[in-house]
Amino acid sequence: MSGPGVGFEYPVQKVSWLKRDALLFANSIGATADELHFLYELHPDFAVFPTYPIILTFKGQKNEVIDFYAAQKAIKIPGVPEFDARRVVDGQRKMEFFKPLPTTSEGKNFEVRTKVLGVYDKGRPGSVVETQTDLVETTSGDIYSRIVSSSFYVAQGNWHGPKGPATVNFPPPENKKPDVVLENQTTDETALLYRLNGDYNPLHATPEPGKKMGFGGAIIHGLYSYNSTCHALLKAVGGSNPANIKEYQARFASPVRPGDKLITSIWRTGDKQGEWEDIRFSTQIEGGKVCLSNGRALIKVPGDAKSKL
Repeated sequence: MSGPGVGFEYPVQKVSWLKRDALLFANSIGATADELHFLYELHPDFAVFPTYPIILTFKGQKNEVIDFYAAQKAIKIPGVPEFDARRVVDGQRKMEFFKPLPTTSEGKNFEVRTKVLGVYDKGRPGSVVETQTDLVETTSGDIYSRIVSSSFYVAQGNWHGPKGPATVNFPPPENKKPDVVLENQTTDETALLYRLNGDYNPLHATPEPGKKMGFGGAIIHGLYSYNSTCHALLKAVGGSNPANIKEYQARFASPVRPGDKLITSIWRTGDKQGEWEDIRFSTQIEGGKVCLSNGRALIKVPGDAKSKL
């Protein structure tokens, strides 16, 4: 693939985490006491929840609170306009899981390597920047996870760039009721806990930024909804076993406010890639808009999971 900015590599970012970080992440996305393998460091099967790497680009190597705004450094992609990072929203994220993370990075050297896959001009609505981020252990060169992200720069289009490929959609099966429906009641404190993972954007803690941006106040991290939905999905379909998920993706469709109840509908398609079943899902605010659309995961369904659905 070629085009403006394609192949550009951002500076490598060193990252690290402790067992305490793994425990906090699991707590913040809704792991429960019947999942001690995510919540108790002395459990014989203690594991990091698979989507944890998505927080590492925010956290880096820091264990202390950071000034989120000061930490944002815009890096211009050669061959495309300079976009305003203050007007960017998450479009879609897909994660692939290659190796289970060690419960601490201590004794190893990890870094995230991000490159541009495409920059697309969507005209008046804005521009899309698609990137690939790999979590790599530098000594072995092993890739532990991969994240493909689409970021939408609002009202920053019309620069005569390529329109980009058509979006691939993964709708729920037609005329089929969900196999399971799950509820997640957020609270006024949901984002205040989740931000301690390393995403300290004030938008999710205090009302002033959200009011300026037209949200009416603080909103919950989109990645909280993304990660908590993955947790609910893995628990309901994959037996809470981190080895039972290979891919996970969703599109960010609308904001979630503290106190909203999230309703996740899950469909088993029966379509398989080897032992991995194609699972579709959608998460919406109760009585309101869909907040995660185009949901798809590849999950290995344990033999007894079918009877639970």
